[in-house]
Amino acid sequence: MIVGETLWKVGGRIVDLSRHGMIMGVLNVTPDSFSDGGEFFSIDKAVARGLEIAAEGARIVDVGGESTQPGAEVVGVEEELRRVIPVIERLQAKIDIFISIDTSKSEVAKAALDAGASIINDVTGGRGDEKMLPLAAKRNAAFIIMHMQGNPETMQVAPHYDDVVSEVADFFLQRYARALECGIDPMAIAFDPGIGFGKTLEHNLELIDRLGALRVQERPLVVGVSRKSFLAKLVGSSDMSDRLAPTVALTSLLRSRGANIIRVHDVKENVDALRVTEAVLQ
Repeated sequence: MIVGETLWKVGGRIVDLSRHGMIMGVLNVTPDSFSDGGEFFSIDKAVARGLEIAAEGARIVDVGGESTQPGAEVVGVEEELRRVIPVIERLQAKIDIFISIDTSKSEVAKAALDAGASIINDVTGGRGDEKMLPLAAKRNAAFIIMHMQGNPETMQVAPHYDDVVSEVADFFLQRYARALECGIDPMAIAFDPGIGFGKTLEHNLELIDRLGALRVQERPLVVGVSRKSFLAKLVGSSDMSDRLAPTVALTSLLRSRGANIIRVHDVKENVDALRVTEAVLQ
């Protein structure tokens, strides 16, 4: 069932996610993404894909210039800026959906906000750069706090939890308190359990199953399962195309479990699944 009133402040606007969730479309401007292999690495191709994401019904386009797949290496600030800022500048002039910057670097986030982004999606939950939370507060940006055990280079090396749900929930409470201390508007905060980020298959399934236990103060829950490797394990196929159907299925399940924002690569199929699911739930 869909939970009670859930509001999110994005770019000074209050978005009601109570009855209708959001699809966040992934736009990787990287040469080494696990899911699209640098398909949108050129600026022109990235902008074209961003326009397509908007046309297919996403309400957020999430632009990232650094891969966070297991084993990924860190990208320098200047290179990350070179990849994402021209794309954001061109998209903000052409689309009317929200733009999110997927980064853990405050310098990149600041430039992205200047270019037209209104959401910061930080896989470190603000831990990777001490200037990130104060920046989000100063700029009144929406901020997504994600949980990750370790870092992209090490996170899938024998991840361990005594109780993954309670530990992720505790992390959310700690980061929520820290975000408020830094002056971030509580209405601007959302949480992402980080499926696949320092988690085994079993951890991922337990977090999905008990998603409601992770909610903090009626803040929105963001979940990304799209094309992730645990789906390949479940369906017994290494073909990336075979991850679409499981992703669509989980979009429906996650919405029924209370997820408000679903981060996906294949936008149209997941927008359709979300709308049908909401029609049934309501």
